[in-house]
Amino acid sequence: MSAEPLILTSSAAKRVAFIASKQSRPAILRLAVEGGGCSGFQYKFDLAEAPEADDSISETDGVKLVVDPVSLDLIAGSTVDFVESLGGAAFKVENPQAAAGCGCGASFGI
Repeated sequence: MSAEPLILTSSAAKRVAFIASKQSRPAILRLAVEGGGCSGFQYKFDLAEAPEADDSISETDGVKLVVDPVSLDLIAGSTVDFVESLGGAAFKVENPQAAAGCGCGASFGI
């Protein structure tokens, strides 16, 4: 496994920095995987105050992306992006391990 198994795009980093500054919080995005969603697993995003000791940390433009070890097993090699379209704006995970997904892009199966 590489030293930085996850990639946070510049677009996503910029959005996290914006949200964090509005909430007066550190620019640390936590990505976790939970059971549920229409395909078996779903992504959960939240701002974190600080990384946990066992988190995997990737950094782009001064913004950190942190992931716990259990979630990392399911999303290693993923890219986290922020996309804006006519349908709205959202963080999007491009997960090479996902064998199935759903139309909303918020859940996946392996």
